[in-house]
Amino acid sequence: MSRIGKRPVVAPPGVTVKIDGQLVQVKGPKGQLEFLVPSDVSVSFENNAIKVDPRSDSKRARALWGTARARLNNLVAGVTRGFEKKLEITGVGYRAAVAGKNLQLALGYSRDVSYPIPAGVAVATPKPTEIAIAGIDKRQVGQVAAEIRSLRRPEPYKGKGVKYAGEFVFRKEGKKK
Repeated sequence: MSRIGKRPVVAPPGVTVKIDGQLVQVKGPKGQLEFLVPSDVSVSFENNAIKVDPRSDSKRARALWGTARARLNNLVAGVTRGFEKKLEITGVGYRAAVAGKNLQLALGYSRDVSYPIPAGVAVATPKPTEIAIAGIDKRQVGQVAAEIRSLRRPEPYKGKGVKYAGEFVFRKEGKKK
């Protein structure tokens, strides 16, 4: 039995939830999101809370039960508070700047890397070595952060590259003479 799936998702004041079959639409002060719940899971809205239950006792239904509840919780959290990821850039000459709808990154390549900022995500550079990614969709914010990090992952010898704020980079010892 899913310990996460059993708990209902409480909708705070100012958040409206509309369920149309398997499609759940959540609207709040920051915007509107929707999620198509898998057919193995049933969803209902009562007493200002979203309740998720498996339709059968199959392994797939039990697996999607907690996943669907977590996704619905992320929708409610996104339209109320939003999500943010921070990236740090380490390396001599490595820097980032927002230029219009693109993020310009100098990452030690022969040319600067231009990353197009997708709709629904706000990217800011408070310092040239910091990138702040914010939005209401947790999956999209995480995906953008992962794509930017993949442009130059932190290497283990000097630690140069793009890493998440607070990420530990395992360091290796270099060659010995």
